[in-house]
Amino acid sequence: MSTNKFTVADYLLTRLKEQGLDKIFQVPGDYVQEFMSALDKFDGIDAVGDITELGAGYAAEGYARYKGIGAVSVQYGVGTLSVINAIAGAYVERNPVVVITASPSIDDRKIIADTGALFHHSTGNYKSNQTIFESVTVASEILSDPETAPQIIDAALACAIKEKRPIYLEAWQNVWGAECPTPAYPLVITDTSVDLNMQNALLHAAIQKLETAQQPVIMLGIEIARLGLQDKVEKLLTSLNIAYTTTTLAKSVISERSGVGHDLFVGTYAGEASLPATFDYVSQCDAILALGAIFTDDYLTMLTKQGSDLIRVNMDGALVGNSDHFIHTSLTVFISELTAYFERSTSSLNSVSFKLNTPLNTELADFHSQISYESFFTLYQQELNGSRSLKGYNLILGESSSLYMAARLIGIEKSQFVSDAAWGSLGHETGCSLGVSLANDNRSIVIAGDGGFMMMCQTLSTLSRNHCNTAVFVMSNEVYAIEQSFVDICAFTPEGKFAPFDELPSWNYEALAQAYGVKYLNVNSVADLQNALNILYEDTSTPYLIKVDIARDDLAPAIQTLAESVTGQKRDECICHKDNKGNIR
Repeated sequence: MSTNKFTVADYLLTRLKEQGLDKIFQVPGDYVQEFMSALDKFDGIDAVGDITELGAGYAAEGYARYKGIGAVSVQYGVGTLSVINAIAGAYVERNPVVVITASPSIDDRKIIADTGALFHHSTGNYKSNQTIFESVTVASEILSDPETAPQIIDAALACAIKEKRPIYLEAWQNVWGAECPTPAYPLVITDTSVDLNMQNALLHAAIQKLETAQQPVIMLGIEIARLGLQDKVEKLLTSLNIAYTTTTLAKSVISERSGVGHDLFVGTYAGEASLPATFDYVSQCDAILALGAIFTDDYLTMLTKQGSDLIRVNMDGALVGNSDHFIHTSLTVFISELTAYFERSTSSLNSVSFKLNTPLNTELADFHSQISYESFFTLYQQELNGSRSLKGYNLILGESSSLYMAARLIGIEKSQFVSDAAWGSLGHETGCSLGVSLANDNRSIVIAGDGGFMMMCQTLSTLSRNHCNTAVFVMSNEVYAIEQSFVDICAFTPEGKFAPFDELPSWNYEALAQAYGVKYLNVNSVADLQNALNILYEDTSTPYLIKVDIARDDLAPAIQTLAESVTGQKRDECICHKDNKGNIR
């Protein structure tokens, strides 16, 4: 049992508090009780109980986006293997999250050796969890000895903070409560070694491409935010004075509305799902300087057609064109050196005049028409353009049609757009919103598809319990629309038919809101949406569930463009035929 002495659990908590963490998301379990008991007594870090391990993991990942590090405590086996999806996403998108758990104690292991008993929540291989997490962490450790635990914790934490990726810490049940010395000094984070010759060669190669380009562009990626380089990037944009875009994951890495560089913004680039004007502009660029960008298959057109024009500089290396690979270089150093060069330079880069125009700025003709993806985001854009509270809210998106539509919005303030656009896990947005709400003072707006929301709806209960004022909009068409668009886009025609595996059940959202203790609104028309937003502006302290009734065959324009480019199937060219039984085929 825990004592008043300083324990291994206290050691980890002290280190986490030192890094600015003040919340740990958890689902309880008997193996990890020593850690949970220590957390309850620890001054400065609160335990936030969640309903599911996956939800707790999403929350910790959302929290890490604003605090720089997150932590989740779960039961061994059944908890760790449930939370791993969230941790995989944190690994891909560079969010340092600490997974904390415990496995059978030293006494239990003696019993296991003597009897061959299979202890609960285990597979019989008591290193299996550690092995599994090695693929999605930068350190996966088992703490079996309280004497060595502090050193292992320090090394793992330093790695997480340096690499901006998750770690896994599993202690034998007795170890978390075992006595150990207090930290003797602050955690030491060493800088990554830089090869100066490589760094200089990278700089010169990038400068040559930029200076000879007729239409260069900067692409900002999520590593800019993870490393806290926003101010340095704004200074770089001032010195280069050329257009910039962002990946979807990095949307709002700097302000799109105000500050340095906002007038250089040409919209978020998401391949064919981009605003048409953004896609056309970037596609014509002959030098693309991508800083800290994670390229998924949404960017295949750029990678295949403009690969020779790409200059990719990341935390762990760089690639200029298709062949010049630079290792042991630093993104931070590169940005500083490139800025210094162009501040000294008497020449200027070619800059092509561009005025960003978005279809979402068009006037809505009929406020009483049924809401659609296009009219929903058109009204959202108009509210952003105005002086209403909406422009001060965080906007959280998951893998859904709405993600690609929201990426077309213009005017998001710094760090107010949150998505898992690289990992793309259904349900992430609702679970993530808990961590965002507890790490950031802004109100959060979640826009989810009903498929993703159904996976993580329990988070509403935790939002209510923790007095978060998050508003969750569910775009309810009762289908996996984004999935169907890639299966057969003809389903979105009047006579089309959805694949059975893409159909969802019908839920009573109002009853669900009542069960989870949040307020409920229903949006069927544009006027309903305006009314819902007005209610949110007035009622700033309450969580809401807002069902948005979307017609099943309403295909979001961004998704239509993307799906047609990938599949080669055109919605407008769909020809529906009926068989002798009257079925569409």
